[in-house]
Amino acid sequence: MITVENLSLSFGDVQVLDGLDLAVERGEFVAVVGPNGAGKSTLLRTINGTLDPDSGTVTLDDTPVGEQSVRAVSRQVGTVPQDTSMGFAFTVEQIVEMGRTPHRSRLDWTDEGDPIDRALERTETAAFRDRQIDEISGGQRQRVILARALAQEPDALVLDEPTASLDINHQIRVLELITELVADGKAVLAAIHDLDLAARYCDRIAVLADGQIRANGPPETVLDDPALERTFGTETAVTENPVTGTPTVTALEGRTSREGRVHVSGDGESAVAATRRLWRAGFTVSVGPVPEGSVLARTAAAFGIEAVTAPPFRPPDGTVVSEAEELVAGSDVLVVVEGGSAGVDIEASEPTEAYPPRIRFAPSAAQSSESPAIAGDGGQMGTVRSLPELVPAVGECLDAGR
Repeated sequence: MITVENLSLSFGDVQVLDGLDLAVERGEFVAVVGPNGAGKSTLLRTINGTLDPDSGTVTLDDTPVGEQSVRAVSRQVGTVPQDTSMGFAFTVEQIVEMGRTPHRSRLDWTDEGDPIDRALERTETAAFRDRQIDEISGGQRQRVILARALAQEPDALVLDEPTASLDINHQIRVLELITELVADGKAVLAAIHDLDLAARYCDRIAVLADGQIRANGPPETVLDDPALERTFGTETAVTENPVTGTPTVTALEGRTSREGRVHVSGDGESAVAATRRLWRAGFTVSVGPVPEGSVLARTAAAFGIEAVTAPPFRPPDGTVVSEAEELVAGSDVLVVVEGGSAGVDIEASEPTEAYPPRIRFAPSAAQSSESPAIAGDGGQMGTVRSLPELVPAVGECLDAGR
């Protein structure tokens, strides 16, 4: 549907697009991501014919945009710009009705209520159709502009930060609507700054930097591509969202190195949270045993954390247990997460000289002074019940052992 070939465009001496290639087919939702100033908006404006490239071509169903009238392009491509401000106080319905302009002649005043009503309903803007555009919020205005694009009944949509002004509820609703439109056969290209949302809803992600597409493919592939780190200038870790099952990206810039080796024994959400927090605090962290393929195992792999894994749904064998015990013995502090770990209950074992001091992390435990964890020298240490308390508790434990 949309094909961009060897596209170049500059503003004065600034080369914004430099031999860029990209294609979006019908029934496909593609996100273009990149740092501020990378040229995402420029690319979209070139596709919809607002800007003329210095060289290269943009084609819609094999017909170059440059050979088509503005009206013809607008019948095929609906646009939601980043700037949704209006110069006049039109009503919401009048704004949406403007989407029908490419389908009308100058003398055609036929009532085309159906496309307009459908667009208002699908974007949940019908309730304020009679209000003036300057009387509604920025998020509501964003949805009105999307409704205007839908009223055009185009085959393709180009969206510049379509969720930027929306609350989280309407972000999800708008993206769900876009996926419905894609399922109906529309081609959608959107500049999206939220990598997690792009991974959750888009079929492909294209990374734009230095005027070219540096990576292009399924989210799980592109988000793990070294080009992403080079583009945004920061190290990242990609893990799986335990709720949606889609990739999620964490920027790792700012992590400081801190003395102390900490082993986390446990699994589940609490163990993942504890591991992340300790790693971000700068400790050298290890985990295990944990089930292969679990969220914690994948988190450890993404963050470069040493882990001992075991096949799920059965107790780990002696080799796995020995490997885990070696990590425990080599650590300065053992954090035992409530619930055990992959069939090995380290917390229940007798304290030995080989075991470091232990902290029990039990965020769901009731407030009580009756549930201490056992230190390696036989002493007592109170249970930590909240994530913010965990790092200071580990620090105090390390200080006490020095």
